[in-house]
Amino acid sequence: MTVQLRLAALADTAALADLGRRAITAKFQHLYRPEDFAAFLAEAHSEAKVAKELADPGMRIAVLEEDGALIAFCKLVLASTLPAGHSDARAPLELKQLYTDPVRIGGGLGSRLMDWALAEAAEAGADEVQLSVFSENPEAQRFYHRYGFGKIADIEFWVGTHCDAEFLYARKLAREGHGLAAAEQV
Repeated sequence: MTVQLRLAALADTAALADLGRRAITAKFQHLYRPEDFAAFLAEAHSEAKVAKELADPGMRIAVLEEDGALIAFCKLVLASTLPAGHSDARAPLELKQLYTDPVRIGGGLGSRLMDWALAEAAEAGADEVQLSVFSENPEAQRFYHRYGFGKIADIEFWVGTHCDAEFLYARKLAREGHGLAAAEQV
């Protein structure tokens, strides 16, 4: 079984929405009131939302596929939508989601997608990659630390009436032609 990395296509819409719903549900559903979580899933992980993202020229989505099934994905927003003012970056890129099928976590799929994301960010001319991570998700925080990300601010993430404390993480990137030999780390 070979795992293939490729850019997502419109034909992946249903599979991406399904994998997003399954991944977020497995990790976080227990935190929220059922009606808040259902509304969040309907908005954030609907097929309509995924189709809109796939059509957006300001977004890149990579998938890992094995035997015709999507097993992980990563979304990049070429111009970060995260709260501004916490960084001196002039061209920040946002890593929006890096999700793995819940039964496949720990098998190196996230690392493969992170390598893709950092290469894409550098190619796009980003000077920083930003992401948000739940304050009570130490596993994800350790993963991001391994890649040189560090906390730059406390932010909020709302699911219905529930506010989660989140961390804004960032990693500086070397910019071609600016004399930096390697990526700077926050």
